[in-house]
This record gives sequence, C-alpha cells and structure tokens, in this order.
Amino acid sequence: MSDDDNSPISARAAKRLFAELKAAPALVLAVSGGPDSIALMWLAARWRRSLARGPELTVVTVDHGLRAEAAREAREVKRLASELGLTHRTLRWRGAKPTTGLPAAAREARYRLLAQAARSAGASHVLTAHTRDDQAETLLMRLLRGSGIAGLSAMARLSTRDGLVLARPLLDVPKSQLIATLKRARIGFADDPTNRDAAFTRPRLRALLPQLAAEGGDARTLVRLSARLARANAAVEVLADGAERFLRLRDRGDAPQPGVRSFEAAAFASLPEEVRLRLLLRAIDALGHEGPAELGKVETLLAALDQAIAVGARASRNGRPILKQTLAGALISLAGGRIHVAPAPVRRRRGAQKSGS
Repeated sequence: MSDDDNSPISARAAKRLFAELKAAPALVLAVSGGPDSIALMWLAARWRRSLARGPELTVVTVDHGLRAEAAREAREVKRLASELGLTHRTLRWRGAKPTTGLPAAAREARYRLLAQAARSAGASHVLTAHTRDDQAETLLMRLLRGSGIAGLSAMARLSTRDGLVLARPLLDVPKSQLIATLKRARIGFADDPTNRDAAFTRPRLRALLPQLAAEGGDARTLVRLSARLARANAAVEVLADGAERFLRLRDRGDAPQPGVRSFEAAAFASLPEEVRLRLLLRAIDALGHEGPAELGKVETLLAALDQAIAVGARASRNGRPILKQTLAGALISLAGGRIHVAPAPVRRRRGAQKSGS
C-alpha cells in the first residue's frame, strides 16, 4: 500500500471523481452509514458546493430490516445529511426474508428501492460507494465461481440497471483513503458487523486479502487484472457484433420469422467458440422468459450443438429436429441445417388448476 492510499482525498481530486456527473439533473446517493458511503456523501456534498450550478443530491438509506441497529444508523445518516444541506430518505425492505441467498436477495431489494427513489427524485444516476477493495473482492468471488470473461471484468464505473445509470465514482479509490478522509473531517461512521461475519462469502475472502497481498496479489494487482479482462471482454463483444452481421448477411433474401432467431448451422460452426457462446447467450436471454441463462448450461448446450452439427446432417430426419432443448425459457433446435432459438411454451406450474374446473 502506498502513502497515497492512506492520504485524505483533496477537494481537487474529488472534483475529478465526480466531473462526469456535473450535467446530471439530479443524483441519488446510496448511503448505508458505513465509512465508504459516508465518505461518498461528504465528498459529493463538498463537490456540489463548489459548483455554481449542479445536480440536486438526494441521500437514500435502505433499511433491510435485518439488524436492530439499522434504524439508528439511518437516523444518524439523516442527521449528517441535514448538516450537509442534503435531502434524505429512508426506505425499508418489507416482507418475508429468504432463508438462503440472503445477501443476493438484499442486494436486489436495495437496487430496486434505489431505482424507485431515483425516479421519484428525477435523478438520472444512482451513486454507490464501491471501492477498489470491493472490486478486488468481487473478482475473487467470481473467480471461485468459475465466471467467464464478462463476469471476471467485475464492476464497471458506469452501468445501467432498471433504466437508470449506476455510477461508482470511488471504484479506483482504496477504502483506507476514504477512512483517512473522514478522520481528517472528524466525521464518524457505523460499523456493520456483517462485514466480518464468516457465514458469508465476501467477509471470508476479505480476511484472505492480506495473505494474497503478501504474495503480490494485493487489491491494486487484482483490480488491474479485472481491468485487463474488461478490455478483453469488450473486444470479444465487438467480435460477436460482427459475427451477428456476418450471419445476417448469409441469410440475405430469407425473410426472418418473427420472434425467432435463426442461424445457418455451418456458418455458425465456423466462428470461434467464445463468439458462438455469446451469440447463443444473446439469443436465449432475448427470447427466453425465465431470466438470464447460466453460463455453464449454455456451454453444455453449445457442446451438444457442435456435436450435432459435426455429425450431421443438414436436414432433419423425417421432418424432425436433430436437436431440441429448452433453456431459461427459450427453445433451441437444430433442423434443416439451421439453428433456431424461440420462446419456449410456458410451463404449467404444478398444482395449477385447469381453467373452468
């Protein structure tokens, strides 16, 4: 860790962090009360005061209802927001909580509530306080799950969700620098014990980071790897775009079927494996109705398609598809020398009553 990693963020540096957001009409700041988000709020408020005209800032705290201390922490955020001249709202995640997959469910609920608050405030962006440390932890989590190149690119500085832009202005900033900033400003912050709870994956990986750093795998190195993978992922996306145009040109003169994506099997098979995989993913996610397809399942499907194309025949046997599978609410088939992807029939839920019964 360099000396800069322990130095407070200057006003000039803060201006650079938020510069691309200057023209936004309004911004929502996601502030939980921990050091990262409190620093985000304080830095954003200082930046906004330096502008003659700038976006309206609304601070939003999401109380997940999982800890007794959360309500008090939300009140403390409101107090500090008021001192900084910022509007504050507390939103609560109501209803039953899942017994498994709680962190992911809480994250989905948080983003849903933040999106609602942003629309209410007329905000174009939701700002979160993800740091360089979070980026490194995310890379490790996805690496252990066997993610592909897109997943290992980790978090982007700007991304879209629910029609809004998610901005992470602190993504290149180490957590230690945010804490140094708050200490200099004499601003307190909450300590969430779940950040150290070994029952969850992220805290367990966080505890390993010092050992990885001793071997040269510190947060800076991991984030550099993530950036390089993001660069490679962007290049493959360009190749996939070109492959889609190539396949459409091969089909020139053939009227496409509405609601169906169709590829000439031989032309599809000539493309690099990663490109073929992405074309399948795009088609399944566009036409399926059961959420994003799992990468591993699409890989298995691609292997089956490749094998069927290699052995076979360019026409169906007795008019029937050589291969026919459903995945993520999409129906994928190989027949007549073509691959077809279409919405699959909606599966009837067990126990559902027949109409008129």
